Amino acid sequence: MYLGESPLPPDSKYHDYSPTDWAMEFISSYGQIDGAHHKAWVLDQVARILHGTPVKSSMITYANGQEEVRFETDHPPLEYLLWVSKMTGPWDHDEECFEYEYDIGIAP
Repeated sequence: MYLGESPLPPDSKYHDYSPTDWAMEFISSYGQIDGAHHKAWVLDQVARILHGTPVKSSMITYANGQEEVRFETDHPPLEYLLWVSKMTGPWDHDEECFEYEYDIGIAP
């Protein structure tokens, strides 16, 4: 049974993580999961982090004593949004779509 979520203690290994550390954590934790849609999600999370998106982390606690660290990206900054815009290229008015697609994937 789920008991709740709390902030990680200040002495957790994640406390002083840099964007590079977070990017590698996402790759290590989720990069091996099968499915192109999940791998696209990992790539997008890394792109978000490396463009300044904060990572929120917390400890999940269960009644049986199990604890689980969870982390997720927060709202992306303008820098990331501009990068995605650059990746998709210009809007094609004739085709009514961008020149390229940018796939944010599906979280595992």
